[in-house]
Formats: sequence, C-alpha cells, structure tokens
Amino acid sequence: MTPYSIAVTVDRPFDQVLGAIRDALAAQGFGVLTEIDMQATLKAKIGADIAPQVIFGACRPPLAEAALRAEPSIGLLLPCNVVVRGVDGDRTRVETIDPAIMVSVTGNPGLQAVAAEARTRLTDALRSLETAAPAS
Repeated sequence: MTPYSIAVTVDRPFDQVLGAIRDALAAQGFGVLTEIDMQATLKAKIGADIAPQVIFGACRPPLAEAALRAEPSIGLLLPCNVVVRGVDGDRTRVETIDPAIMVSVTGNPGLQAVAAEARTRLTDALRSLETAAPAS
C-alpha cells in the first residue's frame, strides 16, 4: 500500500470485483461519474498489453458540495479515483486515493471533516469486498 491510498486485494476474479465495487460504492452513497478501461485504451492507442485495469471516478454529491464550499478549487482533486486491477489469476486489487490527501495538498483544515467522512465510506466500500463470498 502506498502512503496516499487505501487498498484491498481479494481472491476474486476481476470481472466479478468490477460489479462488486460498483455495488459497494453505491451502498456508501457514491455514484460512478467516469469509467476508464485502461487495458482497452492503451491497447487501442499504443498497442500496449497490460493487466485488466479500470479506473472509476466516484462521487458522493453531498461530500463534493461540502468540499467545493470549503475549497473552490478542490475540483482539481475530484472525483475520487477507485482503481480495480487484475493482479494474477483470480486475485484482484482495489485501490482508492486517501481523501486525507485533499487536506494535505490544499493545506485547508476546512476539508478535514469532508475528507474523514469520505475516507470512512471508501474504506467501508473496499473492506466489504473482503467479507463478500468468493466466487465458486
């Protein structure tokens, strides 16, 4: 794990985890604003072969509004990226940026409560993947 991320690795296939993280984010009030298939994009653009990887841009509107009120330029750091990538076989890694980074990058203590709530919700979403039943 990096000092700027929250992550889990689960023993479940990539495609299954894509659906599961969408559901987990929704359960925490996040919508997916963007979805970028990095594997397909890099293959199409430069012929590169990488492991499956999708980047979701997740947003919980009440948190986004509170962040924008505290720091009008925070949109530069939104939405919260959630990366799902195949590791090997049926193992998948899910990572998200630690929202506390918003506070450290901006130096704005007015973002602390927003970042703390976002961190709790994103952590809960990722941890729910660990407790879900593995594929049979």
